[in-house]
Amino acid sequence: MSILISIFISGYHGKITDFAKSSSCHRTTIAHFLNSGKWNDSLLSDALKQAVIEIIYSEAARTGKPVFCIVDDTIASKTKPSSRALHPIEDAYFHRSHLKKKQDYGHQAVAVILSCNGIVLNYAFVMYNKSISKIDIVQNIAKELPVPPAMSYFLCDCWYVSEKIINTFAQKGFHTIGALKTNRLLYPSGMKKKLSELAAELSVTHNGFDLVTVKKRKYYVYRYEGNLNGIENAVVLLSYPEKAFGNPKALRAFISTNVALSTQEILSCYVYRWSIEIFFRQCKDKLALDGYQLCSAQGIKRYWLLMSLAHFMCIAGTDEFCSFETSYHKICDIVQLEKYRYLFQCAKKSNDFNSFIKLAG
Repeated sequence: MSILISIFISGYHGKITDFAKSSSCHRTTIAHFLNSGKWNDSLLSDALKQAVIEIIYSEAARTGKPVFCIVDDTIASKTKPSSRALHPIEDAYFHRSHLKKKQDYGHQAVAVILSCNGIVLNYAFVMYNKSISKIDIVQNIAKELPVPPAMSYFLCDCWYVSEKIINTFAQKGFHTIGALKTNRLLYPSGMKKKLSELAAELSVTHNGFDLVTVKKRKYYVYRYEGNLNGIENAVVLLSYPEKAFGNPKALRAFISTNVALSTQEILSCYVYRWSIEIFFRQCKDKLALDGYQLCSAQGIKRYWLLMSLAHFMCIAGTDEFCSFETSYHKICDIVQLEKYRYLFQCAKKSNDFNSFIKLAG
């Protein structure tokens, strides 16, 4: 409780000293609680997952709208410790950062978001420590999910468009809509060809491209339907921004295993993937995903779990589902108000300043 309260207090950076400000315990006690305390964190994780499932699936059953299962990964950047460090950070490695376009040292987390009708909740936040591939991590999470009550979709970037993941999600009632690498092999008219090569041939003219508007932006899109390596039949969209038609650097490709969807529907669904990027930014800006100072892998995983609980409280813990930013500031105001109320009660019971300090402390 002290850790959760500290998250909503001004000046929070995710450090043990921040947690101690809201607790009667010394910071070393709090560090022990996270790193090696005997409490059942898996029980909290399972309860949080179940709550997310109930909210999202109930909303899908009520509205008939799709459940979006969105997967991506992010890096909590850290400073590489000296080789002489007595207690180096556990499970921290160099990872390729697509945002920074270079190797970045720190912890990489695979996040799974469930979303329906504008409600966005974090289902899982798993540390990638190279003992198990990210493909297997996502596949294992997919196996946990119940079958959704409406037509639903797994959304991902090109790194997670894997035959294993697609098939596992299909067994759970999810079609896949994702980005594709431009070196992916297609088979137009039975001829094996790289996606980028096909796009270059087609973009000589506008033949076959349709101008599609998504979120008030216009794109030239070519629709291919057929097989890919490991995928028997799917729709692949080759896309250029309207003002960059034919530019190889501007080429983007998307896949949908639901061939019944229109081009507009595929692109409109993929837009919902952006909510996981917003989630990462919220965790780094407000919940100290980049700021925690813990060395043990267990302590970090437990902190991530409490961070996910705080995010869940912001979305689902108010009277109605609000945006994270709105609810975060609302809870911050409540915590601050309760602090002032407590101080006011201490002042009323005090006869002098020393007795007030004794009560307030």
